[in-house]
Amino acid sequence: MPVHWLFRFETAAATAAWRAIDDRVMGGVSRSRLRFDPAGHAVFEGEVSLDQGGGFASVRAPVAATGAATASAVVVEALGDGRKYKLSLFLDDAFDAPAYQATLAPPAGGWQVLALPLAGFVPRFRGRAVAGAAALEPAHIRQAGLLIADRQAGPFALQLRAIGLR
Repeated sequence: MPVHWLFRFETAAATAAWRAIDDRVMGGVSRSRLRFDPAGHAVFEGEVSLDQGGGFASVRAPVAATGAATASAVVVEALGDGRKYKLSLFLDDAFDAPAYQATLAPPAGGWQVLALPLAGFVPRFRGRAVAGAAALEPAHIRQAGLLIADRQAGPFALQLRAIGLR
């Protein structure tokens, strides 16, 4: 099955719609952003702080109609930094919507194409599992996000070339 690309981070315009939603929304001091690297990819970067009850950093962007109703996996081309991230998919346009999340842990030292089965995405709301949530339907994805909340303070940088559905 061919990949339907949701995001290809080949130009600066590809990162323009991504917005930070960090623990500052609840009094923390972590910070993040998704920026374009002139080498032709995006970088989700920032610093996680555990101060003031914080501990997470995230970015999110709207997704255009996916056209991938039969997809069974999310494909991510990434270069990690040794830390664990979560890829979040939202079926709603709202800021405070439940997210379907899967762990994303690309190795440091080389670009990898990772396939995350949609069946492995867990519905969560504010960090807690959502019992009885509807199944993740790829044709209904409205937003995508990246999150780091690994209880480790310090800088992070996850490099991305593309995110798609297959």
